[in-house]
Amino acid sequence: MARQGIFAGLPWWVKWVAIPLIVLVVFGGLITTVVGFVIGLLFKALILVALVGGLIFLVRKFMSSSSRGDW
Repeated sequence: MARQGIFAGLPWWVKWVAIPLIVLVVFGGLITTVVGFVIGLLFKALILVALVGGLIFLVRKFMSSSSRGDW
């Protein structure tokens, strides 16, 4: 209700262009940092999954190719 009262008399370009630009200028560094952190975390998780999957693949391959009587 209060939001409609504040933005009621403003033109469309103030609501949809100027205010979002001000928000991006003020919080742009924070948004960039958070997005960068999330992308970095997802990349590290992908690397972890690939390394663990590769390790499991190699262990199973060598376990199946070696004779079990050697142990």
